[in-house]
Amino acid sequence: MALTYIFGHRNPDTDSVCASISLSYLKNALGDNTVPRVLGHINKESKFVLNYFNVKEPEYLNNAKVQIRNVYYNKGTYVYDTMSIKEVIDYLLEKKLTAVPVVDKNKKLVSLITLKEIALLFINTVKNTLNTNYDKLLKSLGGKEIIRFNEEFNGQMLVASYQSRTFMEQVNLKHSDILIIGDRHKVLEYGITNKISLIVLTNNFSLPDDLLQLAKKNKVSIISSPMDTYNTCNAISLSNYVRTIILNHNPSIVHDFDYLTDFIEMANKQGFSNYPVLNKKGDCLGMIKVTEAGKYDKMPIILVDHNQLDQSVPGIDEAKIVEIIDHHNLGAIGTNVPINFRSMPVGSTCTIIYYLYLENNIEIPKNIAGIMLSAILSDTLLFQSPTTTSKDIEAANNLATISNVNINDYGYKMLKAGSSIENMSVDEVIFQDFKSYKISNTTLGISQIITMDFEHIKNNLSKYINKLDEISKGQYEVVLIFITDIIKNGSYILYNRQSKQIIIDSYDLEELEEGTFIPNLISRKKQMLPKLMETLEKRG
Repeated sequence: MALTYIFGHRNPDTDSVCASISLSYLKNALGDNTVPRVLGHINKESKFVLNYFNVKEPEYLNNAKVQIRNVYYNKGTYVYDTMSIKEVIDYLLEKKLTAVPVVDKNKKLVSLITLKEIALLFINTVKNTLNTNYDKLLKSLGGKEIIRFNEEFNGQMLVASYQSRTFMEQVNLKHSDILIIGDRHKVLEYGITNKISLIVLTNNFSLPDDLLQLAKKNKVSIISSPMDTYNTCNAISLSNYVRTIILNHNPSIVHDFDYLTDFIEMANKQGFSNYPVLNKKGDCLGMIKVTEAGKYDKMPIILVDHNQLDQSVPGIDEAKIVEIIDHHNLGAIGTNVPINFRSMPVGSTCTIIYYLYLENNIEIPKNIAGIMLSAILSDTLLFQSPTTTSKDIEAANNLATISNVNINDYGYKMLKAGSSIENMSVDEVIFQDFKSYKISNTTLGISQIITMDFEHIKNNLSKYINKLDEISKGQYEVVLIFITDIIKNGSYILYNRQSKQIIIDSYDLEELEEGTFIPNLISRKKQMLPKLMETLEKRG
């Protein structure tokens, strides 16, 4: 069963984090194979919640792009450098391949060899050396074992093709030499007397008994070949270890963790058809052909607490969305096939997940109940947000009972822990809960900060305004920060300078300056965003 990743939006808040964890627990209890993930650093409030209920923080997911490991490439396709050239050719023909990675005994890549390279080598060069072993010679020749003393051979191949006297006078034999010969008694005796390493007898020639005994005495290995001299020489050349003909020890490679898009770009530039695939340790896993790049498994993902592309994981277009659980307005995410989509007009995604537990008759553990309760209290601002519904309150009360916490006492502790912005940079404050929206032809960015310490921001007001103006010069025309104070039941607003009139029109304000407090404005989803959307849609 494929592993499915469950995650919320970028700049994860408590609902996003806790929804990922609680839904993953539910899915796994129902027999699925899932893990929760986050798309960014979690905020102080979320850390407080996870620590309070002793729940492990989800790991970070940087993207959902297809990697080479997801592609249906030739896994386990490689040959060892100690295989003979013939064995490699047979392997290539059997697998219908034009190339194959060559590895050492530890599966570390040595090279990539092609049929074309092998053919050109034998066409353009004369192979008169031998580096192989006895068994590979027998297999390549289809020969018969006569005498075996040496297992490995590494020397020069000699063919007794001229008169015996000439051969013995002009050729000084060495112990490493390999002699290919037929019915040539004197030359055979000369070779055996000089204790060469190997004699290959052609045409199934039977060695006379006297020479056989001498060969045993001098420890000369002998093989009988059924072929004539010409074909025996060719077959012997094919018995060489494939490592003896490797020319390129630095082939182009790809790693299993590389992204498919990067591989395709590289392959288009280099123009090769085959690439060895390595893992992080440098072990060869197989070979990928460019023609295989279109066959792969997409990463199965479940989205919680969001359904807009620009709020989700990078590379989501390469992933397989199997389900969405959300409580926001519908965005622009599309799928190729029908999926499970659960959307409810409630204050928290974890409220929806709570009812999924009930529907599936899955008992909620104490710690899971605690983080689900925390998410509801966080998103509804202790039930003060206009997004709060009776379902949120019912779910929260039941989860509080399971987790054995007092809603008010715990809720204020949680919000207080998460509201401190001391020692945070301007960027950290703005982007801890930042969401973007596409409205008509305008891209809108809204950051919401829950804190009772507006004075800290006010003392650095110019830095925040300058940062908002800087952000607006990029992809956002309108960038706002709402600093929500749940005690005062309202929000202070900061904005990039060019969006001032949009804010005035949206919230029916007579006057507006940076840091203006707007009473009863605490919900981004039901109060902040809808009014801005209405204004921007009217402008087109």
